[in-house]
Amino acid sequence: MPGQYIPSANWLELLSFDKWVHASIFFGLVCLWLIYAYKKNKYTTKSSLLIIVLSILYGGSLEIMQATVFSQRSADWQDFIANSFGCLIGYLLFAKKNSLLLKFK
Repeated sequence: MPGQYIPSANWLELLSFDKWVHASIFFGLVCLWLIYAYKKNKYTTKSSLLIIVLSILYGGSLEIMQATVFSQRSADWQDFIANSFGCLIGYLLFAKKNSLLLKFK
């Protein structure tokens, strides 16, 4: 296969402002959902895993809908990666905060 036909990915595009916005929105989604579960005494490892999986699936379904349903919109796999990154960072920071709080109680 000639080199000109090999797909390339510019990893610096993952650092664009748009990707940080996507990550921030999904970070907020996961944090708010985890806070809600925590306040309702429903926060467990199983529920947090479900929250992460549902949030990532939501981000993926939005990208699929942008490609197939909405006009004037386009899907981007890098947006999906940014969404997923925001979900995972939201969970990791929330879990770290909870472990520190439990340690000092």
